[in-house]
Amino acid sequence: MNPPGAHALPLPGDGAGGGSLPGAGDAGPGFVETGTRGQTVLAARVIEKIAAQVASDESSAGGSSGGFLGIGNRADLSARPRASVELAGNIATLRVEVGMLYPVPLRQATEALRGRIRTRVTELTGVDVREVDIRISWLTTGTNGRRRLL
Repeated sequence: MNPPGAHALPLPGDGAGGGSLPGAGDAGPGFVETGTRGQTVLAARVIEKIAAQVASDESSAGGSSGGFLGIGNRADLSARPRASVELAGNIATLRVEVGMLYPVPLRQATEALRGRIRTRVTELTGVDVREVDIRISWLTTGTNGRRRLL
């Protein structure tokens, strides 16, 4: 049984249509078949960090940094956004809070970010990401508060 908030990845040969690894027949004495070795368990926190890192890899998205208990934090495009996950077996629902550069078309930027997060988290963890909710918590022009002279 997995601990709460953890996800077990299926292994080849565990009855999920796999069998043993290629070349396992010539592994020699003492070789244990793949299905009897155990499973890999991912905590929900790992999936959250992966989703946050994928979001921060986007050039137009960032997180908040500094502050204490949410007071005094500032927009920072180099900070990792916040992410949370709800796991139900092999299905995940992600919520990501980001800040974005402005002016960008926000609808297109969030759709692209949503697709990238869904694809990369599924590739890296094997978890089926069904929904990605994106909350834009701040916008910045990237000019550090200075006026742009024309």
